[in-house]
Amino acid sequence: MIILGLNAYHGDAAACIMKDGKILFALEEERIRRVKHWAGLPTEAIKACLAFTQIEFTDIDVITISRDPKAKLFEKIKFAATKIFSLKSIKNRSNNAFTISTLKEDILKSLGLNHAKAKVVFVEHHRCHLASSFYVSPFQKSALLSIDGFGDFSSTMWGIGEGVNINVEDSISYPHSLGVFYSTMTQLLGFDHFGDEYKVMGLAAYGEAKYLDRLLKIIQLKKVGGFQLEGKYFKHFSEGIKLQTDNEAPKISQLFTEELQSLFADLKLDKELNQHHKDLAKSTQVLAEEVIFEMAENLYKQTGEKNLCLSGGVAQNSVANGKLLKATSFENIYIPPASYDAGTAIGSALFYHHQILGNSFSPNGHFKATLGPQFSNKEIIDQAQQMGLSFEELPFELINEKVTDCIAEGGVVGWFQGRTEFGPRALGNRSILADPRRKDIREILNLKIKNRELFRPFAVSVLEEKIEDYFHEAIASPYMERVFKVQENHKNTIPAATHADGSCRIQTVSQKEHPTFHNLISLFHKKTKIPMLINTSFNQKEPIVNTPFDALNCFVRTKMDMIVLENILIKR
Repeated sequence: MIILGLNAYHGDAAACIMKDGKILFALEEERIRRVKHWAGLPTEAIKACLAFTQIEFTDIDVITISRDPKAKLFEKIKFAATKIFSLKSIKNRSNNAFTISTLKEDILKSLGLNHAKAKVVFVEHHRCHLASSFYVSPFQKSALLSIDGFGDFSSTMWGIGEGVNINVEDSISYPHSLGVFYSTMTQLLGFDHFGDEYKVMGLAAYGEAKYLDRLLKIIQLKKVGGFQLEGKYFKHFSEGIKLQTDNEAPKISQLFTEELQSLFADLKLDKELNQHHKDLAKSTQVLAEEVIFEMAENLYKQTGEKNLCLSGGVAQNSVANGKLLKATSFENIYIPPASYDAGTAIGSALFYHHQILGNSFSPNGHFKATLGPQFSNKEIIDQAQQMGLSFEELPFELINEKVTDCIAEGGVVGWFQGRTEFGPRALGNRSILADPRRKDIREILNLKIKNRELFRPFAVSVLEEKIEDYFHEAIASPYMERVFKVQENHKNTIPAATHADGSCRIQTVSQKEHPTFHNLISLFHKKTKIPMLINTSFNQKEPIVNTPFDALNCFVRTKMDMIVLENILIKR
């Protein structure tokens, strides 16, 4: 059984291919097209799936897509019928449904084919989120929670996973959405690009939660662990949410109303970034955390399960994730490497294979994010020669010596190894590395490569066996999905890793799961007594690099000191 799983016609379009229950390959369309959060039909990711696995499209049995136009259909019609935009909204939804219905024909056309046996199966959006977490988790049984912006007229869904079955208990329907609340506040704070919510999370570290009383006017908490938005502050209650594309980069229409602007008019949010922005960001983050924790704890009380699988776009909030165990009664929490919408491509395939077909589920906790393409030394050398770059081909022992020396001396290194990671985090295969001991590392990285806002923190990759020596209440975080407090005696030891509020987002690196990267960090530890490296995504205002050309092109146009692709080393 071969399944092609898709997230299509929405931001973060992606494709995966599964054979006999095993995910063989997965990739976001943005990595190939080089447009962040690319929206549409991921034809290039589909081609990459087929090329890597050497599977013909005509051999695919099922195409699963993480959308179901029929989900909550009565609620959709009822909601649209009461709004002034109802006719236009219904027409837009109908056009979108028509696009989805021609999915197979559109793929065939992109591949130059006329016919294939694959049938198309629609899977509800949030069930795909739940599946993307549960079926790759280490749990045989778990409470499940998905919190997102919106998808198939739901913003939140919860239930229980046991064996092959995902049993949905309930959901929160659009237009009430924690994700939309956070996105609305993101826009109000002046960050108006699709996916900018992480900037609010970073800015919050510099502020105080001074405006919770005002925010509680626009989002109310319910006693049973839910929430409700006050419609007059959000445009989507009356006008819907318009997702536009510019070269297939998604743009969302303005979400906040004049009433919301008036509520915070005294803060002068249209001016240059100031303390008011920071305090409102902190207030937004704190309230979002409270809602997440309340929903999670209520789910624990409902199910009595000790395990939680968390998914959805809101599960990318690593600050909240780091506090979740302490804030709730759950004993174990699993968050997949791509909990956002790209991950629903995998979730749709897993849901069909296990839930619909009833195939057995064997949890092992060893799911890896490295699901994209890999390149040989020959391909790397050919690309370097085409670009006129001098290089050395060296054994890894010598590579690691040169890289760690460069970093310890203040250098910045591009690190390109193995298969491309699936998900938004740099996990040691497509990374830019630097020294966490340097106080000036943000300025250095911004000057040489990133050119981004100075308030945004940099994460670290740390030897898994050393996390308790540096971070409070830290647990394994292999996908860089959690933030923890730095121990007081180490804040000055690793100033580049320590954010304004004393926190740090970490990736734990184990010898078993990531031996190449573990060996590099271990050598840096041996030389400096510091068991970690600054790890930021290998890019410059673009998607994370995917191919040797992407990486070398980034190296050429920036000022990083060294780049390593497999065991090919190129110096500035």
